Amino acid sequence: MGRVLPTLHTRGAPLARGDAQRARLAEVALPRTFGSALDSTGLFPLRPTTLDTLQINVGKRCNQTCRHCHVDAGPDRSESMPRAVLEACLAFLERAGIPTLDVTGGAPELHPDFREIITRARALGVHVIHRCNLTAVLLPNYSDIPELLAACRVEVIASLPYYRARETDAQRGDGVFQESLVGLRRLNALGYGMGTGLVLNLVTNPVGTYLPGNQTALERDWKRELRRRYDIHFDHLYAITNMPISRFLAFLEERGRTEEYLTRLVNAYNPAAATRVMCRTLLSVGWDGTLYDCDFNQMLDLPVAARAPCTIFDAGVEALAAREIAIGPHCFGCTAGAGSSCGGAVA
Repeated sequence: MGRVLPTLHTRGAPLARGDAQRARLAEVALPRTFGSALDSTGLFPLRPTTLDTLQINVGKRCNQTCRHCHVDAGPDRSESMPRAVLEACLAFLERAGIPTLDVTGGAPELHPDFREIITRARALGVHVIHRCNLTAVLLPNYSDIPELLAACRVEVIASLPYYRARETDAQRGDGVFQESLVGLRRLNALGYGMGTGLVLNLVTNPVGTYLPGNQTALERDWKRELRRRYDIHFDHLYAITNMPISRFLAFLEERGRTEEYLTRLVNAYNPAAATRVMCRTLLSVGWDGTLYDCDFNQMLDLPVAARAPCTIFDAGVEALAAREIAIGPHCFGCTAGAGSSCGGAVA
């Protein structure tokens, strides 16, 4: 596989820290704040509607170092969810009756207890989503993972920047596209994306500083091109906006385009998308057990409101349901155009 760059964390870059990212975003002069945008459509303060997904980030270790990664994950990261946090997550999942567990990372399958997480959650009758980069499952110690996912009927959401090698490798490293095709073929061979009920969804982020195109049209193009070029099949395509945090914020800063990009997001604010942002139905758990309103807030070190439980160890459904969701300028990324979430467009 191609490039393995050091992460922001390993390089000691200032933007490796969540507080530094928040400070930089706060410096940018924007047409309005996210709070004022919400207030103009009667959504401020932003509050949860229901809790239907527990998303756990099991660590920052990954076999890739992608340009756009908002987690700043990579082979040089060692953070991993300890046993006590894992047990607390599974206990809360059962106690709160949450129907969906979304397992993310890093590359989640690199966690030593990944297989146990999947099997125990499924034993609870929970729908499990696995966020996969398509190449980690090709590593020798993890080659059994696709079969486990199929046996447990886990929904796979696989990231793939584009259906051509040049764009994908530019974002992920030389050779990653070809390896991703191998991973997709393995999943197809097991029945994923083939109309068997084993769901395979793909996720794409724009390579540049623009908003995603129409998700429905993109899905139609991707299905045609992946089938025609490589005989690859999948169920749905999720188009996700690049969030102005972590490595993508560093990318913007290097090119002097932070203000331009943020302004583009602000001007594309969509009230319909704001009503359906994922933080209203999802709770995010960091590898150390800290609770966040979403995965993006997690990477900015912006935990749930102080009056709500702040860790999975003291999480209470009623208190969490009454909390005010923490917001910032980055939230315009989820409400621009058709909106963006872990499940793609929302409006």
